[in-house]
Amino acid sequence: MVVELSFLRQIAGVAAEQTLPRFRNISLVDNKYQMGFDPVTEADRAAEIAIRSLINTACPEHGILGEEFGGENLDHSHVWVIDPIDGTRAFISGIPVWGTLAGLTINGDAAAGLMAQPFTNELFMCDGEASWYEGPGGVRRLETRKTIQLSEATLFTTTPAMFKDEKRASYDRVEQSVRLARYGTDCYAYAMLAAGFVDLVIETGLHPYDIVALIPIIEKAGGMITTWDGGPAERAGSILAAATPELHAKALDLLNR
Repeated sequence: MVVELSFLRQIAGVAAEQTLPRFRNISLVDNKYQMGFDPVTEADRAAEIAIRSLINTACPEHGILGEEFGGENLDHSHVWVIDPIDGTRAFISGIPVWGTLAGLTINGDAAAGLMAQPFTNELFMCDGEASWYEGPGGVRRLETRKTIQLSEATLFTTTPAMFKDEKRASYDRVEQSVRLARYGTDCYAYAMLAAGFVDLVIETGLHPYDIVALIPIIEKAGGMITTWDGGPAERAGSILAAATPELHAKALDLLNR
């Protein structure tokens, strides 16, 4: 075991104290970009401050990389990678498919992770040995579906509009091969893959804080997650997550054909 589940629950708790009172009650939304739209809210900042404070108190020897406030002690062996609200667009739209992400890397490898959705009171966690669900449906170990055929797969992406030029053609080849394609849900799609309801998630343009926490949750549930060139997902960028290695190989082939 790398991390106690109780500590992951604490992270979820301090973040929820900041996010839940502001959900569907937005007082302020800023745009990070001068061109385009990348919203950030008071809730993002407050939740990251709370998570950083907890980690700094409990694990002062660990580094932190966060979406809102950057990095500290990134040369340390243990580094937490956090996104206080993954899916801010969903958050400001009042849709409960956003989540708080916190992942622990050890020498660059994602070792444990948390995806917390406080509005639905759900936790998806990996302590380094196994992946777990805690929520209204009780407590259970997460396990991916055993889908190996693209024709039987359910695919999620945030939006096909994220894929430009040749990447759009690559993505379309996979979507045209699956049984069902759905859009939206950000980090929630990866959690549903680990939970056995989704078979593929394909995205691009991701940062480490968008994906690191989800890597061990998926892997310890039986899934496979890499970049589009088959490299470690910790590199972020273009990501392919699949319920089984067999399905991953078939999707990867189509993406790179």
